[in-house]
Amino acid sequence: MPFAPFVIVSATTEVIRHVPRVRVNEAYTSALTLAGLIPVVLPPMDPSLAAAALNDVAGLVLTGGEDIDPRLFGEEPHPATASPHAARDSYELALARTACTLRIPTLAICRGLQVMNVALGGTLVQDIPSQRQGALEHDPAGKRADRVHRVDVEAGSRLAQALGATLVFTNSSHHQSVHEVAPGLRITARSEDGIVEGIEPIDPAWWMVGAQWHPEELTATAEDWDRRLFGAFAEAVRESGRD
Repeated sequence: MPFAPFVIVSATTEVIRHVPRVRVNEAYTSALTLAGLIPVVLPPMDPSLAAAALNDVAGLVLTGGEDIDPRLFGEEPHPATASPHAARDSYELALARTACTLRIPTLAICRGLQVMNVALGGTLVQDIPSQRQGALEHDPAGKRADRVHRVDVEAGSRLAQALGATLVFTNSSHHQSVHEVAPGLRITARSEDGIVEGIEPIDPAWWMVGAQWHPEELTATAEDWDRRLFGAFAEAVRESGRD
């Protein structure tokens, strides 16, 4: 049988049918298994336990979801910023920082990209519609599975290599984005209105790619960009030698 490494997938919690439950969208786990990886859903927990969990897996996926508490990057909440999930914020920040320290292959998606940027010292635009005049609609209702705008990707970047392209069209489901990029990271993609759509480390020894869109929702489309991204992550996981 082929080698199938374990990768941690971050999750949230939500009250569903009157019971608190751990939740992650199935699209993430489906995309990862399609790429030959075994997803291990890790619920919000004590940050030190979360960090220790990375010692026993080969990769990390930081998933999309709630707004990050702006106090974590030194700002008061904007009126449009939703109430934070404190337990999720703290454990995902610990995961991001530990992945950086241990150079664990990491795919950071939507909120996950923002978590990585904040964890390493960056800041966010809290609300694109009110803080970025002339911006595109980055959170169109009911179009999560549609490719709604173009993203220009820096040639030669790890993201471009993974996608196999420097111009792609993506879905979009966010109202926050990177403002000041963290030390040690660089911007690798933007939408046509200048909003940051991709980040990665300056250090080429660490495979970490941040995508502001939701590639897990697009792996069944005719375009192969998003399948290629998960495939590149899976290849990095296998080449890391972690198990």
